[in-house]
Order: sequence, then C-alpha cells, then structure tokens
Amino acid sequence: MTKKPTVPPDTEKIRCPRLGHQIPFSYCRRENQGLPCFKTADCWHSHFPVVEYLRKELTPEQWKTVFMNRPKQKMLSLLDQIEQAKASKKGK
Repeated sequence: MTKKPTVPPDTEKIRCPRLGHQIPFSYCRRENQGLPCFKTADCWHSHFPVVEYLRKELTPEQWKTVFMNRPKQKMLSLLDQIEQAKASKKGK
C-alpha cells in the first residue's frame, strides 16, 4: 500500500501568481469550480509531491480537464469574444 503525500496545512501559504497574495493549498485545489487551479502543480511542486497527490485525488478525466486543456492566452480569448459579439449582433 502506498502512502499518500502529506498535504500542507492551511497555515502554510504561498504567493499566488494569479491573485497576487498568499493562499493555502486548500484554495488551490478547489479554485476551478471544485477542481484544482491549472497552476497548482507549478506553484506547489517545491513544497510537497503535489502531482503525485493530485493524480491520486483526480479521475483521469478531471486531470485532463484541469492540466491538459490550458486556458487561451488573454489576447486570443478577447478576440474570440469580439467575434462572438459581432456574430450575435448580425444575428439580431
């Protein structure tokens, strides 16, 4: 039987590059509509074996949703939204 990696307590916080302030791991692992933030592995890898922990906690589908589908760059996302708004306006 393999031992689960020890999760840091909520008293241990690190700086979140997305939010800009200190947060605990418990926030990172539920930030994305109940799933981990896509940056969780990047941020916590030096504190404990986070990838090993998350692979045990998540289903393969959840892992793929969170870590294999990286969000679009901000500019591409904005351009998509502009195109959608144009298409919506033409449809009315």
